[in-house]
Amino acid sequence: MCAMQVTSFLHQDTETYTHVLTDTDNQLCAIIDPVLDYDFKSGHTATDSADEVVDFVRHQDLTVRYIIETHAHADHLSAAQYLKHALGGELVIGKHIMQVQKMFKDVFNLDMSFKTDASQFDMLTEDGSQFMLGDIELTVMHVPGHTPADMAYIARQTASDTGIDNRDNSDIPLAIFVGDTLFAPDVGTARCDFPGGDAHQMYHSIQKILSLPDNTQIYLCHDYPPEGRTHSAITTVADQKRHNIHVKQGISEAEFVKMRTQRDATLDMPRLIIPSVQVNIRAGKMPEPESNGVRYLKVPLNTLR
Repeated sequence: MCAMQVTSFLHQDTETYTHVLTDTDNQLCAIIDPVLDYDFKSGHTATDSADEVVDFVRHQDLTVRYIIETHAHADHLSAAQYLKHALGGELVIGKHIMQVQKMFKDVFNLDMSFKTDASQFDMLTEDGSQFMLGDIELTVMHVPGHTPADMAYIARQTASDTGIDNRDNSDIPLAIFVGDTLFAPDVGTARCDFPGGDAHQMYHSIQKILSLPDNTQIYLCHDYPPEGRTHSAITTVADQKRHNIHVKQGISEAEFVKMRTQRDATLDMPRLIIPSVQVNIRAGKMPEPESNGVRYLKVPLNTLR
């Protein structure tokens, strides 16, 4: 049996987790949802957090096969390009990113040089897609609701020598990387009021995740712990079904949609949505420099609500 390991890195400023999924037998890894440091007040970027991941990968003597984005994040800038330059690997995202690119190309009035065909990425996934990280099988689950393009990635250990997998062995838990769909049970679920978001879709996406075995390990993209609890990167399907304050067993779709709609109406826009989306729909690339050599991000006035 291959050895599957997950190492999680917390970006304190945005409370975002970057996960490194490793097949330790083959010394291969995938980096999931990497973060670029960004100072909103000055417009300066930095790579301190991403360098922690780089140092870990190099210290463990790993080869990066994939850099996976669960969706185009609205709360942090992606470090995907920096990590690809430093470590290699294919940039992976769900094919529905094209829909998000088209929406935000209009919002930011991007010129014709910006393509909405997802060509900025190396590999596009869709619901049910499967690919291998060494002897770890990754299965893609489309989980729209937060945005139309969210994808979750299920990791399953397989036997490295025989090719026999463990899909009938419930003693070996699956791992699923859910992006901004589920949070810790005492935090709840992600908002659905972004362009293309839908609370009904979110409810059904969550039910798909919660249909996995109870011992499935859920790796979170964010944690916003209440006072008295430290940050946690992981929960389980069983814990979510029993304790999630928004969507535990017994809460109907109508109840969830009413709660989510009312709650979303009270939320402020994410602090970094304007710079984040412009960078992340470009697969972490910055806009091209202008004639003075400086790169600029746009701020649409009186447009986003």
